[in-house]
Amino acid sequence: VDSCLATAQKILSGPDFPDAAKQMTTARGVLIMPELVQGGFIFGAAGGRGVLMGRQSPNNWSYPAFYGMGSGSVGLQVGGKVSEIVFIIRTEKGLQAILDHKFKFGAEAGVTLVAVGAGLEGASTAAGGADIVAFANSQGLFAGVSLEGSYIDADNDWNALYYGSGANAKTIISEQRFTNPGAEPIRQYLAKW
Repeated sequence: VDSCLATAQKILSGPDFPDAAKQMTTARGVLIMPELVQGGFIFGAAGGRGVLMGRQSPNNWSYPAFYGMGSGSVGLQVGGKVSEIVFIIRTEKGLQAILDHKFKFGAEAGVTLVAVGAGLEGASTAAGGADIVAFANSQGLFAGVSLEGSYIDADNDWNALYYGSGANAKTIISEQRFTNPGAEPIRQYLAKW
């Protein structure tokens, strides 16, 4: 949770992503991945863990639910990369797609990826209709990588460890049945928007 806060501060308040803060003013949710590791030689893989938070009302964010992200691929690819990613969920459709079941990029909600230094205008896909906008800060070299085919799924083992028995993404975010004082700093930070 603390790593997610540091990533959110870097991307949302830093100079590299001026559009990220603008998108947060109307965001329905946010998924923060402080470390997504990607690598491969012909066969590729990616994996990471982060938190999903939903906006309950203006200046009031849910407690974080833990999520894992991963992918596998075959093709012309070589190298490795570590990325910090903040997914700004712009619509209720986007939030529900992640909450309801294992979410696969490219299948259920439109996602636009913005790299360091590029505004939404520079993104390869028009962000106007995107349900989710991803802002990525990466280090390393990886040829042939994208979010297409990646999945995000609730990590209910981590949710239970952090909150107690019965904690899952819906009971944490939608039903607001669980709290943890360790998450107050990230909730207070997001309350700025």
